[in-house]
Amino acid sequence: MNKFLRCASAAAALAAALLPCGTARQAHAAQPSLAECVAEVSSRRILHTLHAETPLPVASTTKILTAIILIEDCDLLEKVVIPEEAAGVEGSSIYAKAGEVYTVEELLYGLMLRSGNDAAAALALHHSGSIEDFAREMTRRAAFYGATDSKFANPHGLPDKRHRTTARDLALIAAHAMQNETFRTIVSTKYYAPRAWANKNRMLSDYEGAAGIKTGFTAEAGRCLVTGAERDGMTLVSVVLNSPMMYERSAEILDAAFAAYSMTQLCHAGEAAEGCTVRYGFCYPLTEQERSLIKKEIFLRDPNAQAGAVAGEMKITLENRLLFSQNLYMMER
Repeated sequence: MNKFLRCASAAAALAAALLPCGTARQAHAAQPSLAECVAEVSSRRILHTLHAETPLPVASTTKILTAIILIEDCDLLEKVVIPEEAAGVEGSSIYAKAGEVYTVEELLYGLMLRSGNDAAAALALHHSGSIEDFAREMTRRAAFYGATDSKFANPHGLPDKRHRTTARDLALIAAHAMQNETFRTIVSTKYYAPRAWANKNRMLSDYEGAAGIKTGFTAEAGRCLVTGAERDGMTLVSVVLNSPMMYERSAEILDAAFAAYSMTQLCHAGEAAEGCTVRYGFCYPLTEQERSLIKKEIFLRDPNAQAGAVAGEMKITLENRLLFSQNLYMMER
């Protein structure tokens, strides 16, 4: 377990389920998941884990990756003619019929609000021409996002022994996706009027600061939920896999993370240091105890550098672990 579980005393009742591994859990806590992860979106810092490196089936939470690939690669207004191969895919559906025409945007809403497996297949075929080619692109793109322990076999998450990811990888994929404005708009929509589609995700109504993302269920994967939430300028994503009480458990681990961590501005764009300036600001999620352990160091390599030239470097560390570094530029004299 991550050490934030020991730092959330201000929310002890909410964090009771998050005791270190091997200790007893209080009776009122939600039943834990087979795997869990919480990450802060901008820094990708992992704030909580439980078996987060274990490869597992993840059901329709797979569609997070499908959606962000289509958003990044396609025009949302492109027309998609539903192919025979996509019509009638088993499981949850938007009931698209072969030959019907949707836009990419409409199919994305059907994918993320109604969890349409037919929408997933249609989008994959539109993007890559075949399910197999799209699955290969999913695996490649996931690795690019930092999810290196994943293998995808389809765009919807229906059972396939080759189709596995981890709670950590899914959190990193979701964190990347949540930095895309179009993705956030879609997954935070409660009702899509053009097609009369309501969002299945209860977190949007039940959890303070919730911003989507995706539910999932198969008999093999159990109940899965990826949630995005924002409070006090900090955006988190949580992942619970095979979690019998997925909504309650997600709320618990998010509450504990919000109680233990806050975004801390460690340097500001334009900040002056030793006659130099920094160009980029840096924020990082820290516990109250960690904030006292932050160290900022200035290394001047050329104090006589011309105005605007690189004169040195700033490094920010936490207990000797490098968090951030950037060049220092000589100010106007």
